[in-house]
Amino acid sequence: MTTTPEKSTDHHSEQMKIAVSKDGPYIVTGGIPLKTEEICNDDEGNCRTWKETKSYPLRQQYTLCRCGRSKNMPFCDGTHAQVHFDGTESGNREPYIEGAEVIRGPALTLADNEHLCVHARFCMRAGGIWNLVRQSGNDEARDTAIEEACNCPSGRLAVYDNATGKAIEPDLEKSIVVVEYPPRGEHGPLWVRGGIPVVSAEGTPYEIRNRVTLCRCGKSGNKPFCDGSHIGQ
Repeated sequence: MTTTPEKSTDHHSEQMKIAVSKDGPYIVTGGIPLKTEEICNDDEGNCRTWKETKSYPLRQQYTLCRCGRSKNMPFCDGTHAQVHFDGTESGNREPYIEGAEVIRGPALTLADNEHLCVHARFCMRAGGIWNLVRQSGNDEARDTAIEEACNCPSGRLAVYDNATGKAIEPDLEKSIVVVEYPPRGEHGPLWVRGGIPVVSAEGTPYEIRNRVTLCRCGKSGNKPFCDGSHIGQ
């Protein structure tokens, strides 16, 4: 099983890249669209959908704050140098599937790499995705499990169709989304969508996946990836 999307043959897409700078910002190149989206609750208070609230003017290159202290969020304003930000990358380079627990249900198989969790909470509705996968012989449970997995911004959760063995992944535009969750006043990670390469400060690429989340509060113990440390700040 793999969640790695097929490589695009589009030349413009191949130029898209996010480079982590040493103790500094993310350097974004290749004209990657930047947006802000909010996590929206349903009537029962469950995280359910996404709502786009802002689309930034398209730029070929820009820098995004990684220390969490910029006064020009989400962009870098150089504050990292003033506060002596330690941006040491400690993210696990183990391939996604090797770190995932696998749960097999009647119609779906769930891969769950808990190390990547950013606590977006889409997975908790209707008894939780883990139970839903175990009940996936039921159409409603199957459809809800797929919806919850596809809404997981970090890609911690990935579901596979047992009949085909293929991953069921959302079709995401290559873009970066600034995640906000107003009901709890949380300023979430940078949601990198569509298989955009992320390269370490040493020049080593991380595994390319359809969905990853990068820390923008500066507190993660899994840099450059988010580990949910923004919650409660």
